[in-house]
Parts: sequence; structure tokens; C-alpha cells
Amino acid sequence: MRLAGSKKNEKVEPAKPKMLELSDANFEQTVRDNKLMVVDFWAPWCGPCRIVSPIIEQLAEEYAGKLSFGKLNVDDNPMTAQAYGIQGIPTIMFFRYGEPVDMIVGAAPKAYISSKINQLLEADA
Repeated sequence: MRLAGSKKNEKVEPAKPKMLELSDANFEQTVRDNKLMVVDFWAPWCGPCRIVSPIIEQLAEEYAGKLSFGKLNVDDNPMTAQAYGIQGIPTIMFFRYGEPVDMIVGAAPKAYISSKINQLLEADA
């Protein structure tokens, strides 16, 4: 028995790439375990963060399989934000083998963030 509206050979959409939820407890291990990683430091009350968040999610889909993406709520995880000198949000930090190699502070257009990701990928090639 089929559900109304379902088709026998209907294609299933692939799962969206997972945006890793980072915390003070898992941050260091997670960025070390991922060869290349983009981390969005954000807070729920931050207006510009709400602009950047969907851009990061789109880029996570576009670059799936090439590098990892994660988000860290700075209000809930102040130790990590302080350890990396995060003074303004949104901050997007780029990591290679757990080491920060670049960052963007403030809301930035998708093309600019994408160019930074491409630089990270090219430097690792």
C-alpha cells in the first residue's frame, strides 16, 4: 500500500550536509579531527549573524565533501570564544588541522566568504 501522492520510483533528496554544533567541550577535538573547517561564531541576539547563517548553510551544501562546517554559540560557549580572541560577531574562522589560518569579522557577502574558502582549499592542494 502506498501513501497518497507517493510515486513508486520517487527519488529521495540527499541529506543536507551536517552543520556541526560546536561547544566548549568538543571544539578543540572537532577542529583537530577535521582537516579543513569553517567555523561560524554567532549568538542568537545578533542581527548580522542571522544574515550570515543561511549563507554558511548554503556554502556547507556547495562544498560538501571538501571541508567541514560548524557553528559555535558564543553566549553558551564563552571559553572557546575567549580563547580565540573573538571580540565581534559574526566571526567566521578558517582552520587547517586545528590551527586557525584566516578569519572574517562581521557580515560578509557569500562571494567573499566563498573566495576565502577557495583560498583555503587551494593552499591545501
